Amino acid sequence: MNSLWHRVQRWTTNNFFSTPTSMVSRQAYLPPIGSYCRYKRRLAALSIAYTPPKANPASARLPQSFPSLSSFRAQDASRHLTIGLSSVYLPLSWRNEVPSPPIRKHLSVDAMAHLTLPLQEGLTRLPLVLHALPPPGPNIPSPDLMRTTYQALRACAKNMLVQDWVTDDPTPLYYEYPPYLSPHPFMGLGKFVAGRIHQMRSVKSYLSAYPSWFDENPDPTCRRCETGPESF
Repeated sequence: MNSLWHRVQRWTTNNFFSTPTSMVSRQAYLPPIGSYCRYKRRLAALSIAYTPPKANPASARLPQSFPSLSSFRAQDASRHLTIGLSSVYLPLSWRNEVPSPPIRKHLSVDAMAHLTLPLQEGLTRLPLVLHALPPPGPNIPSPDLMRTTYQALRACAKNMLVQDWVTDDPTPLYYEYPPYLSPHPFMGLGKFVAGRIHQMRSVKSYLSAYPSWFDENPDPTCRRCETGPESF
């Protein structure tokens, strides 16, 4: 999958095969597979957390200690089957990290609940996105407030994706462009023209002079125009 993903990035940017993959991924605005998969799992965990338990079987099987606005849990979701088991065989609490080596693990739904821990900072309860207005009397926030909170949590998950991107796939020191998830406007140009700009930004272009064994301080300006690569 990584090899295929790298080919997609190079096809998108028209970069040379000698360009490091970390720079190509930033030029293509496509995060690495590992970081992107973690991001999608966080969104899936968030969707389980914000869906009402009576509408989603997975939400109805969250642990009782999970900070949901609804206390309802399915009857077959109780942990009574683990009573009497040795601590070695007991599943980990959803709040605990998996040890290394992984002697004990989370239950599947607890593993999804664990992914929401970084998103719960500053919140006492996770919101519920309701498809209809709540009945009069329940002590829950307004649907608009919960929907706004949910959108803020999705934005937080996207910021975590960018942080994972920087950590998992660092670029060389001479590459100065930070990672973005929204394509740059120049990518709307033709592939040939956009590819030349990508090559200039990646410090891999035939149109600009770069340090070599016979010239350690070349002129970095473009050979065919007066605009340097930093203008892109």
